[in-house]
Amino acid sequence: MKTDERQRAAVNGWLMLAILILTGLAIGYFLYRMIRVENVVMIVAGSLAGTVWSVGLGGFFTLQPNMAAVLVLFGKYTGTVKASGFHWANPFLTKTKVSLRARNLNGETIKVNDSRGNPIEIAAVVVWRVTDTAQAVFDVDDFEDYVSVQSESALRHMASAYPYDTTTDEELSLRGSMDEVSEALQKELQERVSKAGVLIDEARLSHLAYAPEIAGAMLQRQQAEAIVAARTRIVDGAVGMVEMALGMLEKHKTVTLDEERKAAMVSNLLVVLCGDKAAHPVVNAGTLYS
Repeated sequence: MKTDERQRAAVNGWLMLAILILTGLAIGYFLYRMIRVENVVMIVAGSLAGTVWSVGLGGFFTLQPNMAAVLVLFGKYTGTVKASGFHWANPFLTKTKVSLRARNLNGETIKVNDSRGNPIEIAAVVVWRVTDTAQAVFDVDDFEDYVSVQSESALRHMASAYPYDTTTDEELSLRGSMDEVSEALQKELQERVSKAGVLIDEARLSHLAYAPEIAGAMLQRQQAEAIVAARTRIVDGAVGMVEMALGMLEKHKTVTLDEERKAAMVSNLLVVLCGDKAAHPVVNAGTLYS
């Protein structure tokens, strides 16, 4: 069952301190007078009043900025004080202080399989803070440990939903789509920790690498994929440039080429444009048909 936070105000500590000081002086003077007249009944009454006064001193507490105190009276939640300063409340209240400041969770590096089954090492940094003190204290056993465990669980689930890397721009990957992956991680983690009254300000990957046992092989694979992708672009560009060259020659009627000469020209241009070394011109002293 969800516990709703209820904010409450506490008595000003300085005002209550002044009242208790004056009350203590009055009780002391009263006891002094009763002891002198040897009034046993009044001495007992004054002693009881002194005991109550002493208990009242236990009601003081202080709160720094961005700190809160969850107040519980004999097992019943009575409210949360969030105002900073010097306060006083019922001495029988249990005052559990909770920080509302932003916290960093630097997760450990874990090993998990990506969507393609490749083992990878991954870690994340999570920035979070408590927004609902009642949920943080009463709805989970230990909200700090809860955030830590759920962060690892969300990271494992997110990592298994994406490939480590991809050669296509349309497909998201852990390495190539850091912003989208971080946003997805933050959203999933927020859903998991919302029952603890926690807000996730940011979640980002801090470490990403292939597992050592396949790092060498995957590096060769990445290099091969990069070469294939680069060659594909080169060929696409070369074909476009050849088409443009033939079109310009025909448009301006610079030279008239039959199909065989066109094929030879296309072959030569593709060799020049797609080759990984500088082209060496060859002077043809004969004719194409000799």
